[in-house]
Amino acid sequence: MDGSPAFKHIFTPLRLRHKTLRNRIVFGAHTTNMAKDGLPGARHLRYYLERARGGAAMIVVEPMPVHAAAVLTRGNFRPGSDDVIAPFKRLTDACKAEGAVMIQQLYHIGAHGDWDNSWHANWSPSGGPSYHDNDGSHEMSEREIEETITGFVNAAIRCQKAGFDGVEVWAAYHGLLDQFWTPFSNQRMDQWGGSLENRMRFSRAVLSRIRAACGDDFIVGLAVNDEPDVHVMLPREDLVDIVARLDADRMMDYVTVGTGSYLDFYKIIPSFQYGENLSGDLADRLKGRVKHAAITAESHIRTPENANSVLGAGQADLVSIVRGQIADPYLVSKAQQGRVEDIRGCLSCNQQCWGRRGRDYYISCLINPSVGHEFLWGAEPFRAAQHPKTVLVVGGGVAGCEAARVAASRGHKVILAEASGQLGGQFALAGQQPRRAQITDLITWYERQLDQLGVDIRYFTLLEADEIAAIKADDVILATGSLPAETGFQKALPDVPRLPGVDLGHVTSPEDVMGRAARLGRHVLVLDEAGNWRGCGTAWFLAEAGHEVTVITPAPLVAQELQRSSTDRPLRQALARLGTQFITDSAITSWSDQGAEIVNLLTGATGLIAADTLVLATGNRADQALSKALAARGIGFRQIGDAQAPRNAAAAIFDGRKAGLGL
Repeated sequence: MDGSPAFKHIFTPLRLRHKTLRNRIVFGAHTTNMAKDGLPGARHLRYYLERARGGAAMIVVEPMPVHAAAVLTRGNFRPGSDDVIAPFKRLTDACKAEGAVMIQQLYHIGAHGDWDNSWHANWSPSGGPSYHDNDGSHEMSEREIEETITGFVNAAIRCQKAGFDGVEVWAAYHGLLDQFWTPFSNQRMDQWGGSLENRMRFSRAVLSRIRAACGDDFIVGLAVNDEPDVHVMLPREDLVDIVARLDADRMMDYVTVGTGSYLDFYKIIPSFQYGENLSGDLADRLKGRVKHAAITAESHIRTPENANSVLGAGQADLVSIVRGQIADPYLVSKAQQGRVEDIRGCLSCNQQCWGRRGRDYYISCLINPSVGHEFLWGAEPFRAAQHPKTVLVVGGGVAGCEAARVAASRGHKVILAEASGQLGGQFALAGQQPRRAQITDLITWYERQLDQLGVDIRYFTLLEADEIAAIKADDVILATGSLPAETGFQKALPDVPRLPGVDLGHVTSPEDVMGRAARLGRHVLVLDEAGNWRGCGTAWFLAEAGHEVTVITPAPLVAQELQRSSTDRPLRQALARLGTQFITDSAITSWSDQGAEIVNLLTGATGLIAADTLVLATGNRADQALSKALAARGIGFRQIGDAQAPRNAAAAIFDGRKAGLGL
């Protein structure tokens, strides 16, 4: 595959056994949770097919449990069942026809399973604790070890029958193979524990028997991870030694290197709070020791530029870009065509990929709501409109930008009216919070795409109903957003519709703080009702600016909502290091020039928190002024985003895409 000269390292083919990879970009394994009753279906197939069409050289389909004890999520495929073969054959046939090499990851979670999904006791080398929940695990007997090895082999055979070109054996993140390697979790004194060779016996058996069962033309990969910050995990030098020994015996064809573990989950899917290319150091060390297997680097490698740099530096032979290809399935082909600026870059926010998966939904993407809906909406470019119209979009936040972009891409003539001098709305303000500048990349992308599509953007244009009528658009889309609720109402105190003292002054909103429109005192109290970036990110901004900050929340911990995206603990750490005070399980009962009277929601105890300024990160209200005026005049319209109901950016962009497709 010829590619842009800027990415010569990416577009160099690579041979893995009988297959030649067309480039060096892998769409690595990740749980989509799209299976239905344990089987892949239409949603699942179209999701992977778009990444194959987009140019991914190798696709590693999400983890397949090899035994009932291995099951972790509701969306796992059926372990030990031939029922998976036919639907997987449809998937592999479709993706291979687009040029992708297809691999299936095989896994056993070991001690960290989920009884509610598996209906089976967790199995582990020495009966260690689960770091998924509070369950313990069962120490595997000789028979159960053999049963599990056989489970890996039988799963690989099914994959071969289903048309996969190979399998990737999961030994990462303190899964079962890693548990056997690690003295912390393997305290056995028999042939499966003790010495390094004994601790490697299980992985050797799995890999060698898969090779024997599936033959020389079947690719076998191995996934490992780097976790130097958790001292009970396998030391890096031991892991390198293990992989080198397995490589010396030609046990695998490639090794994928990730970061994090179930003991420190935050680095498995690192957010924007972490640096780029977190696995580069271990990948580089493995490259120095491994003589036969290819090395795949993954972990926060988001862009073609990053991937090309890793490959060019000789740190790895392949690069896995997962979230980047979730955000833009055509990342690889756009890079090949020299259209890097058209790539919709991942924000590393984790809000709809890991954020939905962690709540047991199928994954999606904040900036690409087609994820999980490819089989319904089709792929970009979207189908052309049969009857092009003139469309007026009022409001240039992300909902309005997406509606305008999709409508224009389908051939409609689009006018986008924005009251301010820039696009992005509240999303652009969020990009000014610490470490969140990647958000502004999306706004820049929208500006570029709308310009290429010929959208008529009218800045500093605050339209009234009569002005909208005068434009005579065929369709009007209102994306006017929401406004901060100024009442101080708190859901924790439903019988208090208005916070006493809220009108006394020195009360403001996160939007005014981030927009530099608020007059702030030295000591700022942030009422963070939702536990998300709106309140907590504003507190971080204030603390970095030198204010004495106190965060009060009705939740049992600050940033509770951000647990969904695994961004809560790093944020709390940053706030704590800046001296921020946390008050949990509490609400504000009144505000005065002395500060805030608060009540503990558990004990009823009250107290005064001295503060100069109160920032209310409470619920917003939809901006309905224009919609009511249009309705009164009988002018038709549709509302999207916060103008319809205050929600989050993911909902706004989803609404925008749906509106653009619905014209």
